[in-house]
Amino acid sequence: MSFFRNQFANVIEWEEFRDDMIFWKWNNTEIKKGSRLIIRPGQDAVFFNNGKIEGIFEDEGDYNIESQIIPFLSTLKGFKFGFNSGLRVEVLFVNTKEFTVKWGTRNAINIPTQQLPGGMPIRANGTFQFKVNDYIALIDKIVGVKNSYLVEDVKIRITAVLDQLLMKWITREGKDMFNLQANAFEIAKGIKEDLDMQIIDSGMTITGFQIMSFNYPQEIQDMITKTASHGMIGDLGRYQQVSMTDGISSGKVKGGGAASDMASMMMGMGVAKEMMKNMSESQDKPVPPSSGNTSANEKAKPNFCPNCGTKTSGGNFCSNCGQKLV
Repeated sequence: MSFFRNQFANVIEWEEFRDDMIFWKWNNTEIKKGSRLIIRPGQDAVFFNNGKIEGIFEDEGDYNIESQIIPFLSTLKGFKFGFNSGLRVEVLFVNTKEFTVKWGTRNAINIPTQQLPGGMPIRANGTFQFKVNDYIALIDKIVGVKNSYLVEDVKIRITAVLDQLLMKWITREGKDMFNLQANAFEIAKGIKEDLDMQIIDSGMTITGFQIMSFNYPQEIQDMITKTASHGMIGDLGRYQQVSMTDGISSGKVKGGGAASDMASMMMGMGVAKEMMKNMSESQDKPVPPSSGNTSANEKAKPNFCPNCGTKTSGGNFCSNCGQKLV
């Protein structure tokens, strides 16, 4: 029975494929005569023996090991399958796609700043991309001790040094701690270069690094927002009036509570103050002179004589009794 079992042909393929798996190592005892190699899209098959690469096959398809693979292996071209022997070689399947990984700081990073003696606590998040680019280094550093490698393994390695790199590039050249988003591209570019140096010896390269946002503590964010509002309005008194008006018009300040009463009182005082100001300005304005012929000091003549009651005719004396009218 053992004789026939040893003669069973192998199908060499990525049996445990996962989309988040970077590589998987086929390390069966030996490759039998008549065995086949299956390479699927997005995969490379690397034949190696004792840590030395024998051949790399990139084109997808179904191949006969004896006739289509062995003739192209570097040191095994003359290998002949014996009656009861097989080819002892390992096959590494590599996922050739570019992986995208989300990252985020686990804890706030205290960035040194003059405004806050204890440092500015900042969180950040974004994405980075990487791919395998050196099979020799990959086999030498990782494949020798692992049968598979996941994206999560790379993420753990990257995030272990990310906090230090964020601090390095944020504090570089005195960037504005309250507007880090304006420098996000420059910071990300520097971090990408440093991260690439961290994993390049493992046969991988960082192809991109992005910072989506910087997050401040709520009280710091409120201060930044309020400062921006003051700058937009330009006057603190005006800002308070607009804020109160917005609160009442939006319904946030309503009902018979203390907040509503205080808001109403302050608005009433503001309106009264504005009315008094307008009245004062009106009183200070000079009265324009009369356009008539009557002098300002001339007294008006009565329509009836105060002595006899006779209707006057506009003269200075009463026509009936001679009473002086002016």
